[in-house]
Amino acid sequence: MKVVFRTADAPMPRLVARLVAQDALPSDLDSVVREGASAARFSGKAGQTFEAFVAADSGVKRLALAGMGKADADDRAANLEKAGAALTAKYLTSGESALAIDFTGSDLSGAQAAAVLFGARLRGWRHDVYRTKLTDEQKPSLAEIVAVNAPEGTAAAWEIESALAEGIEFTRELVAEPANVIYPESFVERAKARLEGTGVEVLVLGLKEMTDLGMGALLGVAQGSVREPKLLAMRWKGADVAKPTAFVGKGVTFDTGGISIKPAAGMEDMKWDMGGAGAVAGTMLALARRKAKADIIGVCGLVENMPDGNAQRPGDVVTSMSGQTVEVINTDAEGRLVLCDALTWVQKTYAPATVIDLATLTGAIIISLGNEYGGMFTNDDALAAKLDTAGKTSGDKLWRFPLGPAYDKLIDSPIADMKNVGPRYGGSITAAQFLQRYIDKGVAWAHLDIAGMVWADKPGQTWDKGATGYGVRLLDQYVRTVLEA
Repeated sequence: MKVVFRTADAPMPRLVARLVAQDALPSDLDSVVREGASAARFSGKAGQTFEAFVAADSGVKRLALAGMGKADADDRAANLEKAGAALTAKYLTSGESALAIDFTGSDLSGAQAAAVLFGARLRGWRHDVYRTKLTDEQKPSLAEIVAVNAPEGTAAAWEIESALAEGIEFTRELVAEPANVIYPESFVERAKARLEGTGVEVLVLGLKEMTDLGMGALLGVAQGSVREPKLLAMRWKGADVAKPTAFVGKGVTFDTGGISIKPAAGMEDMKWDMGGAGAVAGTMLALARRKAKADIIGVCGLVENMPDGNAQRPGDVVTSMSGQTVEVINTDAEGRLVLCDALTWVQKTYAPATVIDLATLTGAIIISLGNEYGGMFTNDDALAAKLDTAGKTSGDKLWRFPLGPAYDKLIDSPIADMKNVGPRYGGSITAAQFLQRYIDKGVAWAHLDIAGMVWADKPGQTWDKGATGYGVRLLDQYVRTVLEA
């Protein structure tokens, strides 16, 4: 959705919105509009909307009021996003092609006004590529947001936020696409196409290169599929620092469970088992678009987990790139096998100071946290605090879980260095313990289990039901507050 800036004396769309703080209706509103809003119990709560029709020189205009919540609220930025998103949700299929948001008298800063526009743009994203039977009333009509009399600094702030929005939208696109469209090779090609001209360096490893490197854990997952696995590495070098930061994403483009096959009901959801890789790719696009002053490596381990005659079996032992051996008890615990080799490779290749991995790793994390938080596991308290702050600021919230030797011993194997699963209880923790065995001494590491966050069955604050784009805002905020500070 396009955002343009105009002054009040320029031609306006038929649909105009005013922003209203809670319990503070503008004094210059027409008396009929004020009484109508009051009768409809519109008070300016965050995300509330009210619509009226008013006489204008050229006929009738639609006037919308959008609630911003209380001016002194701790979550002001989120409330402003909610105001913009509520307007888009209301008018996306209204038949109107443009919506003017009039900032006159809103008393917002440039950054705050950009938050309103950010929410409006994000809420307008839909994936209608394969929907051929939509009626005119169902098709999105709203294509342009017009910012009228925006506060000083809004355009500059929007330049940054629009880059972030582009990254989130790219992640949503990757996650929403079906597995016959997005698989390891096509994921790579789509990422390369979107990153072309941004300054991001791209490196791709195929089957031969990964075999030569000894990535037996990742390749074991992929061996049942006709789709060749890929390792995608992207580097944005926007700063000259001693050691880069690495973001690593699990990219299982479809997960049947392999020989340990999943139940049929709901298996179609497993097209989004590459949500971690999608978040990393979207983050790299956002960082490059806004010219982030940071040195970031983004790595995506891309495989498809299928149960053909060549698939690995429960009980197989594989040798990871690190040299450690794994007894594969359950082929549906495949994400950690993909990640462990990707983690080893990025540490050996780039020697990062900090590694953050994102993965739709366990159903157990959804049992623990539902769809409200991603799970965080880390070997570094300072990193935990920084990620927690980034999560609260961005809205991509995290909740920290424990790690420890008592959990670690649950994945010891009688015939190999480790098993790929532990007992039923503490499944998210034992998965993190598995990954920790692949982290080099002295490297600050965090594992983010985001299985409950990348897909939504109902609309949220800034997304429709479907792909949420979770993780991009979190990582971008981490770069802003930690690496660019």
